[in-house]
Amino acid sequence: MITLNEKINNNKKNISFKSNINYFTGITKAADIFLKSQENLSSTRFIQDTATNWAPKAIFARSKADFAEMSFLEFIESGIFYFASPILGEKLFRNGLFKQFQPKELRNKINEQIPQTIEQIAKNSNITDEIKKRAIAAKAGIVLACTIVPVAEYTLSFAKNLFTLKAFKKSNFNNIANLDKTNNEKEDKKQQEKVEKNSKYQLKKAGIISSIGILLGAILAINGHKSETAQTVAKSILEPGKAISGLLNKSGMKSDRIKNTLSKFSLDFANNNGKLALSKGQLALTAILGLFGYSKAAEDRGKLDVAEVWTRVPLVVFYTIFGSELFEKGFTKLLAKKNIFPNIIQKAKDGTINIPSRAELPKIAETISKAQNTNTIDELCKLTKQKAVVSAIPYAFSLIFMGLTLSGITRLFTQYRYNKQMKDTTLNKNVNNYYLNMQSPKIFDSIKLQ
Repeated sequence: MITLNEKINNNKKNISFKSNINYFTGITKAADIFLKSQENLSSTRFIQDTATNWAPKAIFARSKADFAEMSFLEFIESGIFYFASPILGEKLFRNGLFKQFQPKELRNKINEQIPQTIEQIAKNSNITDEIKKRAIAAKAGIVLACTIVPVAEYTLSFAKNLFTLKAFKKSNFNNIANLDKTNNEKEDKKQQEKVEKNSKYQLKKAGIISSIGILLGAILAINGHKSETAQTVAKSILEPGKAISGLLNKSGMKSDRIKNTLSKFSLDFANNNGKLALSKGQLALTAILGLFGYSKAAEDRGKLDVAEVWTRVPLVVFYTIFGSELFEKGFTKLLAKKNIFPNIIQKAKDGTINIPSRAELPKIAETISKAQNTNTIDELCKLTKQKAVVSAIPYAFSLIFMGLTLSGITRLFTQYRYNKQMKDTTLNKNVNNYYLNMQSPKIFDSIKLQ
């Protein structure tokens, strides 16, 4: 006779993924929620990554103004990275304005090709040359129109300066960061006027550049299919690395490594299941422009602000573009070498390592359970926890080192620089007073009397 538990176990073997997660409890359920957040590049990931970057800085906030402007910067910056491309590129331009520029009878076919790469579009034998050219031109037009994204990232620091000035009446970084514990350092009205004037100028300039980008993008999307020159321009916008590599070839440059590296740089969108998403090249451009925006805006508020930016932000930019991926690859290679979690760290014959997505885990669990005559849910629980470990270690490194440690060290260095600056200023002032006193008329009078 089959017991109730056996019936449940038999039913568990053939249930869907959605049903599987209903059986998760405790650590497994927490691991599954974590994996879901890691693979979801929408509001969940926005909240998670914003908190990761924001929380460590909030812990080390040095004043109300410092906390407020840091929060202003982090939340809007995360919004730019996670929502700008889907909202502007996908909804506003691809499926909105730019779609209307195409002939009605070709709109859907052109729109279907836009998420594909230039190479994929060129090799598609099921569409006409006109559709190919229109799709490539439209893609480049959308990228041009989305100039607003890196421009917004560059300008954000100036908006932050203006926000702090209006909300807290402060423009001196020393006061914002509460470096002078005695609060004796007063605000300079001329500096405040400079900060306000330059911030408003940069915001207006950003608006003009973004408008020009949208206009040029629209022109290219409408007319880019009409000439080979326009197609060359469109391809250069989408894949500037290949264009530069081609120029180096013509100039006779012999370094194939440099040319191959450059050729990989692309400003085309990533394809997220047929939808436009932020690509690696767009991320790099936006992050690098953000660095220079941070630095330029800091110049208006004092040398210590500039020094703090160049102590922290380059490391954050490097980690954002390369470091995170390098750390994850190194970590997974180490696990593969030690043969840890072989069902999660899947090494191919050519040496490449593949890590299955959360959605692929039930099939792997089912395969394992059939081969080993074990329970599918038990295997799925193991796989879920193993994958969570693989994802959590790099995430923890990002939180602890790039978040807490870097934020803490940066603030200590800034305070050290300020204290040293004040000490040097006091010393110089005392030395100057000494020599002034030595050269005063009273001293010479006393010498004459003797």
